[in-house]
Amino acid sequence: MPMSAAANLKLAFIAMAVMVIGIAMAQTAAPSVMALTPAEMKWQSQGGLARPGMEQVNLVGDPAKPGRYTLRLKFPKGFTIAPHTHPDSREVTIISGTFATGYGERFDADKLKILPAGSFYTEPANVPHYIEIKEEVVLQVSGTGPSGRLFVEREAGSK
Repeated sequence: MPMSAAANLKLAFIAMAVMVIGIAMAQTAAPSVMALTPAEMKWQSQGGLARPGMEQVNLVGDPAKPGRYTLRLKFPKGFTIAPHTHPDSREVTIISGTFATGYGERFDADKLKILPAGSFYTEPANVPHYIEIKEEVVLQVSGTGPSGRLFVEREAGSK
């Protein structure tokens, strides 16, 4: 059954209102300009998620708050993190070093994927994964907060 001209006009007005609201919201949340060299980045302890030896730089946003964020993480050689999840999906680029990751609820060194500098991987929300640092590594991580980390229950004797 074809729509009446009045119904079409009503839909057009609704669509325009949604576009105007979207444009207004984008204008009020305009991003600020940022240009940092590696030397200008201020590395610090990772805060509430800290493990000894890890460092973090928040580049955009704050992973503990709602909204987009981009951060860099630095891990020392030999570092491992047991299976865990994050409540948000993340995109990760290996900036330097060699990183290894695997998916699953148990750490399995045979299932680690070795990722050299320049590699990319994803951490889907609530999907268990684990990591091992083959040499000092710097990662860039982007996601939509609030983020966090929840460790998977480990069996006795697992890494």
